[in-house]
Amino acid sequence: MLYQLHEMNRTLLSPLIQWAEASSKLFTNPVSPFAHTPFAQRIAAGYELMFRLGKEYEKPAFDITSTEVNGVKTAVIENVVVDKPFCKLLHFRKDRHAPQLLDLKQPTVLLVAPLSGHHATLLRDTVRALLPDHDVYVTDWTDARMVPLEKGAFHLHDYVYYVQEFIRFLGEGVHVISVCQPTVPVLAAIALMASAKEPVMPKTMTMMGGPIDPSKSPTAVNDLATDKPFSWFENNVIYNVPPNYPGYGRRVYPGFLQHAGFVAMNPRRHAQSHWEFYLHLREGDNESAEEHRKFYDEYNAVLDMPAEYYLETIKTVFQDHALPLGTWDVEGKRVRPQDIGNVALLTIEGELDDISGSGQTQAAHDLCSGLPQKMKEHYTAPKCGHYGIFSGRRWREMIAPKIGEFIRKHA
Repeated sequence: MLYQLHEMNRTLLSPLIQWAEASSKLFTNPVSPFAHTPFAQRIAAGYELMFRLGKEYEKPAFDITSTEVNGVKTAVIENVVVDKPFCKLLHFRKDRHAPQLLDLKQPTVLLVAPLSGHHATLLRDTVRALLPDHDVYVTDWTDARMVPLEKGAFHLHDYVYYVQEFIRFLGEGVHVISVCQPTVPVLAAIALMASAKEPVMPKTMTMMGGPIDPSKSPTAVNDLATDKPFSWFENNVIYNVPPNYPGYGRRVYPGFLQHAGFVAMNPRRHAQSHWEFYLHLREGDNESAEEHRKFYDEYNAVLDMPAEYYLETIKTVFQDHALPLGTWDVEGKRVRPQDIGNVALLTIEGELDDISGSGQTQAAHDLCSGLPQKMKEHYTAPKCGHYGIFSGRRWREMIAPKIGEFIRKHA
């Protein structure tokens, strides 16, 4: 019933939210007489804050239309090259009509985005920084409430199979980069391919801020998954999609619950951020206000996760620690990272990461014991939190060049 109550509440509040949006514009539009009344800016700021706190946030666009290659600005076209029920593989294809780019050959990168609450657009900055020197493909996971029941279930092993299918599609020589949650299924996918001695294998795998071994330096996220029994998650966070969506009846972990969990991890910081947004609007600091809008347009846009995938991730990754303990079977096939012998490994962690603790991602090195030491590298980004390892100044200036250098070295 919680999902239905949430939708009912959203419907009831919709007129109020629309009124707040209209009122905000009424007190800011220069052609409106209300915009020239005393305290108009303060009133408008209050209305916009009310609007943004109550509005529904849709999936943002990547909005990447150009990049610069070898000093030449070129258009970028976003194409869907593989369309699966729960994921689309996007290609950010460069327009190579410029004479300098006709013979352009760049390493192919498969960027595996998290399926952990936010949309793949959270990696917009990651894509932008990789585009000048790489041919970039991204997994764009579908909101489970938009997938009709007849498309079937989506399990953790399906995630593994999707990754394998994308690797085979892109062919030998692809470089796989996984950010946060997908480090685990990506390592499993490549390990299973190595065990099966598949002819098409990636050249490199870069794993960033992921829970390869969550027993190392556990964080609040890890504690939440282990402090409560598995039955608690089944009984308290799984709900059926209501009738107003294509996925009506599908069992999911709803996005609004995940968002509440994100905020609850640091409520004071979010409250302070919204208060500062109000002050920026009141003082006419439009640049700072726009930065707030951009961040929360992304942060507040969440998706529903398939229940079976979410529950299996909780149990397999966080409660059973099946990957580091060597007990993970994917439909009867044991996941053996030690069988990987020719895929170079780079692990990246943030010094201040409070989502994936220190050593959790680096644990992949011990698991991939079949790799020679010369094919393994680790980098800890100084003064970098979880989001900072794939977005922001430190990502662009320190981490992206490190990944580019690693890819060129093993290409």
